[in-house]
Amino acid sequence: MTGRRAAARSARRRPLLVVLLATVGSLTAVATVLAVVASVFIGGLAERYDAGRTVLDDPFPSGGRPHDDGNALDVLLIGSDARERLDPQHDGVGGGRSDTLMLAHVSADRRHVSLMSILRDSWVEVPGHGRAKINAAYSWGGVPLTVQTVEQLLGVRIDHVAEIDFAGFVGMTDALGGVTVQSPATFDARGHHFVRGPNELDGAAALTFVRERYAFPDADHTRVRNQQAFMRALLERVLSADTLTDPGAVQQFVSSTSAYLSVDPGLTFPTLVDLGWSLRRIRPYDLETFTLPTAGGGTSPDGQSYVEVDRAELTSLTIALRSDDVEGWLAGHAAGRTAATG
Repeated sequence: MTGRRAAARSARRRPLLVVLLATVGSLTAVATVLAVVASVFIGGLAERYDAGRTVLDDPFPSGGRPHDDGNALDVLLIGSDARERLDPQHDGVGGGRSDTLMLAHVSADRRHVSLMSILRDSWVEVPGHGRAKINAAYSWGGVPLTVQTVEQLLGVRIDHVAEIDFAGFVGMTDALGGVTVQSPATFDARGHHFVRGPNELDGAAALTFVRERYAFPDADHTRVRNQQAFMRALLERVLSADTLTDPGAVQQFVSSTSAYLSVDPGLTFPTLVDLGWSLRRIRPYDLETFTLPTAGGGTSPDGQSYVEVDRAELTSLTIALRSDDVEGWLAGHAAGRTAATG
């Protein structure tokens, strides 16, 4: 009798065991399929990135460089302009200069990103050439001299460098289906009308938005604020659910960006993946944008109008960059920052 009851209990338990095993097996199969799909997708992104980007030859200067102060990252972003192709109206600046310089400081805990614009007319010491506008460094010595000039100016080591042609702004924007940019002012430029506040921009409008400076009384000052607003809008769009849940959009964005991108040899796809994972908690409101402090303008002996860097503020900023306390520095310089939104 006891044996029959045990057999009956075993028979009753067996269906539960079968269901459990079937469920676990199904979940394992699903997880395996998802892992394969994810690996194929990421592999495809890697191929697109590697096929599209250009690796810069010797982008860093030789000789003495600032000491690496820790786990924070400083990435120099250079915006260059194929002016003959993109600007039939020409805005008066010779080709082969860096129209946009931004330093992205990623905190060591990967919780904050600060994006600092450096006005292209900033009057600085260019190694081997004396005092000049900072964008002349690119004309005289390309990326290595630009990196050296920025490192000497800020007193910090540049960990990575990425150069993007302005045409990339068009491709990136269109690949995302447009972006919503918060314009600090109402203005018209090259057939486009922008209002103060939110603006839905396609690629062509975005290119005009980030390049225009003659529409503003303070010229480059508003121009860099517009560029900062575009970068924030781009981040918001990339991190949106619509983008992250659309593999095709992600692939198109990577392809469109890398086609106009040149990076240092160390900025590989695995490096970007590792950095992206470490920044997975970042949200658009964690990005703070500001401009290197200035102290008015002047005119050089040969008649160039330039912007003077505020040397006192530069000293405290250098200390903040080296000690990874840009967030604290910004807290005491609210007037010069762009308020975060989100």
